[in-house]
Amino acid sequence: MKFTSILKKVILEEQTRFEVLLDNLTKSRKNKDGEKIKPILSKEEFFNLVQGDPTSRMNNVTIDDVQNYSKIKAGSYVKWIIKQYLNPETESSPDSDYYRTEVKIMKDRFFEDLYRLTTNLTKFDRFKNSIPVNFRNINTLGVYELDDLVRKFSLEKTKASKKEKEIAKSTYEHPGGNVDFRGSDWTIVKITDSSKLGQDAACFYGGYHLASDVGETNWCTSTPGYSGNFDNYIRQGPLYEIIPSSWGGMVGEKSGLPSDRYQFHFPSNQFKDKNNRSIDLVEFLNGVGNEIKDYFKPEFAKGLTSSNGREFELTSLTDGVIGKFVSLYGFDDLIDNIPTTITQFKITNNSRDNGLIIKIPENIDKFVNLDTLLFDNCIDKVPNSICNLKKLLLLGLPNNSKLTQIPECIADMPSLFVLNVRDCENLVVPEKIKEVGIFENDIYTFSNLI
Repeated sequence: MKFTSILKKVILEEQTRFEVLLDNLTKSRKNKDGEKIKPILSKEEFFNLVQGDPTSRMNNVTIDDVQNYSKIKAGSYVKWIIKQYLNPETESSPDSDYYRTEVKIMKDRFFEDLYRLTTNLTKFDRFKNSIPVNFRNINTLGVYELDDLVRKFSLEKTKASKKEKEIAKSTYEHPGGNVDFRGSDWTIVKITDSSKLGQDAACFYGGYHLASDVGETNWCTSTPGYSGNFDNYIRQGPLYEIIPSSWGGMVGEKSGLPSDRYQFHFPSNQFKDKNNRSIDLVEFLNGVGNEIKDYFKPEFAKGLTSSNGREFELTSLTDGVIGKFVSLYGFDDLIDNIPTTITQFKITNNSRDNGLIIKIPENIDKFVNLDTLLFDNCIDKVPNSICNLKKLLLLGLPNNSKLTQIPECIADMPSLFVLNVRDCENLVVPEKIKEVGIFENDIYTFSNLI
């Protein structure tokens, strides 16, 4: 039976089109002489081709779920897709010796490229009214003609619909943004989408850069019609919009969102209120924002090492990203979040508080690649585990007036070259270290590496 004849037998009811096609295309037949004829398509081929039509509705029915085949609705482009598969566009003529080989090659490739054909059919279906009238009949087109015809169209959504914006006023769910946390006090929306849809979301959550006296914000990332500021920030990292989960106060005239909103951007170290003024982040997260404190720990952790991920340096226990981390989560948590692959670990207390003491963790030896370790004006004890750092070249312990003793095993560290104990006036250096080290200006140089 010819393929065109089979198509004529397909009845018009949508709910049975799939079954009729399945029956005619995937079952063996006998010709008039009683000879068995192979099916036109395998069942697997047929299913894949039906799913390639973006207007098909499979309704979660799988190829093995035979009893529910009636629930599948074959789309309006299925017949066209099958025809393209069975009769692919070739460069050679049907009379040529290479024709059969070329058809086989193209049929093998058809399923590899089916995703692209699905995309093109989606564009064709969505933008049909924008296509010249004489090209709107899919049956007059081939695969390559369709590709050329819809190439200029984009499926990218650029703005939320009016209905979606209305819904977002109460749910905070807006296309381009993702509600990543929803607590009893605060809801966090994370924007990572760098497209126009992401910018549209940023405009919505900021209130389109209207004045804060009408319940909106003054965030530059929410300026409609201008993408410069949004693009600059989103390239560096995500924008976080922090919104009260329940609210009985003033709402924005344009967005309908609670007026008391905040925006965080960690790469630029900017944490803004609705007026675009910086807030004390530690005070906020340790206070009214305590519910979302743990949520942001991973973002703080990203900034704990240098850009190459090999160095950790803390020059203030209260300022900067690392200082904020210590203030929010404590020093022990800080150590737990530093990558074990670092090669340099430096802590210097530059504050006026010379009594500020930290505890070197017993598991300091987990940083097995360290070649430099510095604790300046911040410790009173050194654990024996420090001697397990086999690659350590420099151990700096200067300006620690409360440090009275250090492990004797430091003398046996295989790679150690320099030990700096300058201005540790109360320190008693073990004799073994004095025996193997050359002492000058409170710095020991170990001769075995010279």
